[in-house]
Amino acid sequence: MSIDLIEIHKDRRASYLNLLLIGDEDEKVVKSYINEGSLFTIVYEKKEIGVVQCLIDEEESAVEVKNIGLKKAYRGKGIGSKVIKKLEALYECNHYSKMIVGTADSSLENIAFYKKAGFYQSGVKKNFFLQYVPPIYENGLQAIDMIMFEKKLKSRND
Repeated sequence: MSIDLIEIHKDRRASYLNLLLIGDEDEKVVKSYINEGSLFTIVYEKKEIGVVQCLIDEEESAVEVKNIGLKKAYRGKGIGSKVIKKLEALYECNHYSKMIVGTADSSLENIAFYKKAGFYQSGVKKNFFLQYVPPIYENGLQAIDMIMFEKKLKSRND
C-alpha cells in the first residue's frame, strides 16, 4: 500500500474545510487554525482520501499533528499508521525532536491508535471540549478533556 502526502499551497478553506471537519467537528474551531502550519493531502491509489495538518513549535522543537481527516471508507486499513510514519520521517529529517497530538477523552479508537503508533500520554487539557457547540459525544461519552500524547523523534544524524 502506497500513500503520499502532498503539501497544499492553495486556498485551504474553500477546498479542504470539509475534510478537516472529519477530524475536528467544530467548524469555528477548525477555521481558527485552518491557515496555520502545513496542510497535506493524503493520496492513496491516485485518490485524495483525506488531509493532515501539522503545526510547528520551534521552541520545543516539536511538531503537532493538529488534525487528521480521513474519509470513512479508508479508515481501519492501516493508512493512518502510514501517514504517521511519513510525518515522522519528514520531521525527523528537519531535526524536530518530538511529535505531539491531542484527542478527546471520549475518542477511544483514537487513543488506542496513538498508543499503538508509539505515542505515550503526556498530559491533559482539562475541559478543552466544553467550548464545542454542539457538544461532541462518542462511544456514549461526552468529550470533555483533551488527552495529549507525545512521541520522540529520532535525529537522522543518530
